Amino acid sequence: MRRMNKNLFGLVVAATLIFSTTGCFRAVDGRSRAGIPFSKDTIESRYERPVQQIFDSAKQVLTFNGTLTSENTITKSLEAKIDTRTVWIRVDEVEPKVSRIVVQARNKSRGSDIDLASEIDKQIALRLK
Repeated sequence: MRRMNKNLFGLVVAATLIFSTTGCFRAVDGRSRAGIPFSKDTIESRYERPVQQIFDSAKQVLTFNGTLTSENTITKSLEAKIDTRTVWIRVDEVEPKVSRIVVQARNKSRGSDIDLASEIDKQIALRLK
């Protein structure tokens, strides 16, 4: 009986560890997705450019680097696959002459990929100049 309690306790601890490392994260397009939460996966930049110009540049960068899988012209959000990674981008207006772009990247196992998000953000900035 004592051995069975130890095995049961070990099983409960293992299950708790497994379920505590997985969860949900919110993508920049507003949807919740399964993945590893609480990890830095977004880069935010601001430019003195119109929203549409930044949105078009972001779309060009994503199609150059991978495959554009979703485009929402109402909320100005994009989703693309680059290799085995997923990238989300949202563009919105902060002030009348200032726009903000948020780039989020996750790998195949839904872990954060801040390096790719930074690289995509940099490519968008270079395309704007």
